[in-house]
Amino acid sequence: MSANDDVSLSREPAALDGNAAAGLLQQIFAIDITMARITCGGCQSVQPLAALRLYGLPMGNILRCPRCEATLIRAVARDQECWLDLRGAAALHVRLA
Repeated sequence: MSANDDVSLSREPAALDGNAAAGLLQQIFAIDITMARITCGGCQSVQPLAALRLYGLPMGNILRCPRCEATLIRAVARDQECWLDLRGAAALHVRLA
């Protein structure tokens, strides 16, 4: 085996654009998301999304951790658009049918 062969074995596969994830994302976002388990990025507690505390504001909605009050999700839906910010969540675990 030559040095060039070693390099080709360690290369990552070519990246596809986001359209390649359409089937997977359609499965994930077509479920009752309140049953998903969410991990708080602040205190690392894990609970169903339905256990979060919702605060409605004029500019949108905020879902906070019931344990430490960290903001996990910011969401705005108006007209034909939705804006979703999950940066406060360390993980979102969805069970697929």
